[in-house]
Amino acid sequence: MRRLVFSSGDYRDRQPTRFRRKNGTKMALTTEDTRQDSTPPCFHLLAKPSGSTCNIDCTYCFFLSKEALYPNEKNRMSDATLEAYIRQLLESHRTPTVTVAWQGGEPTLMKLDFFRRSVELVEKYRRPEQIVQHTFQTNGILLDDEWCAFFKEHNFLVGLSVDGPRELHDTYRLDRAQQGTFDKVMKGWRHLRQHGVEFNILCTVNAANEKHGRTVYRFFRDEMGAQWVQFIPIIERATEQTIDIANLGWSEQPNRKRLLYTQDGNLVTKRSVGGEQYGRFLVDIFEEWVRHDVGRVYVQLFDVTLEAYFGRHLLCIHAPTCGYGPALEYNGDLYSCDHFVEPRYLLGNIHETKLLKLVSSPAQRKFGDDKRDSLTAQCQRCEVRGLCNGGCPKDRFTLSSDGDPGQNYLCAGLYLFFTHTRPAMQTMARLLESGRAPSDVMALTVAEDERRGPYQPCPCGSGRKFRFCHGDRAPDSPFSGVSPATVVTKDGRVTSVPSQLPLRASSDGAHGGAQ
Repeated sequence: MRRLVFSSGDYRDRQPTRFRRKNGTKMALTTEDTRQDSTPPCFHLLAKPSGSTCNIDCTYCFFLSKEALYPNEKNRMSDATLEAYIRQLLESHRTPTVTVAWQGGEPTLMKLDFFRRSVELVEKYRRPEQIVQHTFQTNGILLDDEWCAFFKEHNFLVGLSVDGPRELHDTYRLDRAQQGTFDKVMKGWRHLRQHGVEFNILCTVNAANEKHGRTVYRFFRDEMGAQWVQFIPIIERATEQTIDIANLGWSEQPNRKRLLYTQDGNLVTKRSVGGEQYGRFLVDIFEEWVRHDVGRVYVQLFDVTLEAYFGRHLLCIHAPTCGYGPALEYNGDLYSCDHFVEPRYLLGNIHETKLLKLVSSPAQRKFGDDKRDSLTAQCQRCEVRGLCNGGCPKDRFTLSSDGDPGQNYLCAGLYLFFTHTRPAMQTMARLLESGRAPSDVMALTVAEDERRGPYQPCPCGSGRKFRFCHGDRAPDSPFSGVSPATVVTKDGRVTSVPSQLPLRASSDGAHGGAQ
């Protein structure tokens, strides 16, 4: 199983070191050679062939506003830019593996022939020893048999954007008629399954689903058959002058121009996840995962957190420094990061300056080093600094406990997650060091549950008794299923069954979240 390596706040592995896991067996640690000069040995670039253009209108999608950067232009990557990108990307890498990652906007708007051409160019320019992995982030709406046959033929890893069951997904992921997109996405998911395309789930954590962590996770695991899941917190910044407009969303509004989203302001929209609640969401899922799914389902943050116990920082968000995840616009403009596609972070254009020179430029290195150099005193003395490293710079806009600016908005939640999971993570690390599988932690956790007893408070911190929280009498989901309920069989087939679940969420919204 390959890991997801694309999209906002995503698996932007620098990939010099990685753990590989399969079926709960011991992870083998492999380390590739590092560069001897000042240029990076590899990097993970996100290419946006259709710019910010998308065929849906998600309320929280700030990237829709990036059309303001290129007004009156048709946001489509030309063949000349495509060829320059592929050639320079392959030339820039010294590591054996290179990832060609497509994102958006919505990349399926480029039509299939564009990506057939990209595969041809990869074969034209790759060195004999290079292994090229193709990844593709999509909302899934345009996926059909032709798309999925192509993905399967060329071994694409597809990231599918889903925010949970229908009622949660359709809160913010709307089409241009302001209707939910869940059914259309599930249709695309079925095509992926039917063609045996490897897929990962990308789920945002927002105000609608933040109290339903376990419910969302179980939906992906049990209903969709997902084995790799990534959770991205929605944090939409705004100033006092822009908050009212921002709360309306980034979709088109009658008689007004879209507001260009930039990383400014110390307010957040009403759609944004709560800082501490983000940690509770993760803990809720972790308590389910550590009892049932270690070695079977891979959650990005859990995986990279364990790696951090060995000093390996494979995710830019929690690495000491960053700067190896630039974003390429359709016209060849390169920006420091997918989260910083705005004029002050424009590095240059690959038609004028070589890609590797831009990625290794002093401006980009400063961008990456500032992540470490701008840590607040609170972060510097924090007990989980080695795991967290202050989080993503885009989220550092609150005051620290000392009154200093630049503290991460998610600080309370990240601290909760890293401290709560520490005992289990340390156990898995010891298991690995002794030559055992990290999945052995599940039996140890269950044994601890039995010693504690079913009627003691659940260790997730919800305040409920264990048996009725993460125990054997955990409540069922209050939400509907895929169509509205499906079963994914062992051979990958998707079978619909009559739903026995209510079609609407419960009024208290309590299930699934550590309150």
